[in-house]
Amino acid sequence: MAENTLTPSGDPTPAVMAPRRPGPSAPVCAPAARLWPDFMTGQEKSPVRVLLVDDDEYMRRVIAQELLSDLRIQLEGQADSIREGRKLLATHAFDVLMVDLRLSDGMGFELIAEARRHHGNGEIIVISALEDDAHVLRAFELGATGYLLKNAWLQSFADAVLHVVNGGAVITPRLAPRVLHRLHHQPRRPQPAGHGSPPRDTTLTPRESQVLRHVASGYVSAEIGAKLGITGQTVNVHIKSIYKKLHVHSRAQAVNLAVHTGLI
Repeated sequence: MAENTLTPSGDPTPAVMAPRRPGPSAPVCAPAARLWPDFMTGQEKSPVRVLLVDDDEYMRRVIAQELLSDLRIQLEGQADSIREGRKLLATHAFDVLMVDLRLSDGMGFELIAEARRHHGNGEIIVISALEDDAHVLRAFELGATGYLLKNAWLQSFADAVLHVVNGGAVITPRLAPRVLHRLHHQPRRPQPAGHGSPPRDTTLTPRESQVLRHVASGYVSAEIGAKLGITGQTVNVHIKSIYKKLHVHSRAQAVNLAVHTGLI
């Protein structure tokens, strides 16, 4: 039965009851934090070191805030140009370089190439508004292991960093079908001998071949290690050896070359 309240004039009026949600009430719980195994690269005591180069001040601040909020990542330095980016590469050790392609004094491809020449063990993620196939494919050809569009939803820059240092590759989902189609259908460009191509008698050890086959299947280092009964760090040692033998700078390049040359 509804209760009555008194108006200023003293007349009783029905009280207005707040509507209730149907069904039993239950407390709302915050989502559980994701588990992060201690064997993965990127721990609070040993964070992933990141350099960020982008001349878009707002976007650089957004990415930096996300990275700084994750204790598994250490943002070592920021720059807004090719010139300042070169200074970062010369003065800071890093695990991941995040770089825009269209910078005020040139194209980020220059920094990608320089990072690959002098920091072969580092990973590179492109962050760009450019989404045409030519720029995306060029970035991967130079050795990038990730390509994220600035205007894409439902992507995490911190997750991308952690993914690439653990043997994965990242790409904004809407780019993936086009890029894969282009890679599948474009003719393979021959590489002149002595210009980065591996010697004809190059061979991989049985373990390196196993590792590379798992890489080609999309597994990251920790997963490969679990399958082979070795640590993820040992897997990474094998992968770096493969890079050196094949004269490549990324997993995608290693798989592509090994498939075309019959090594796997």
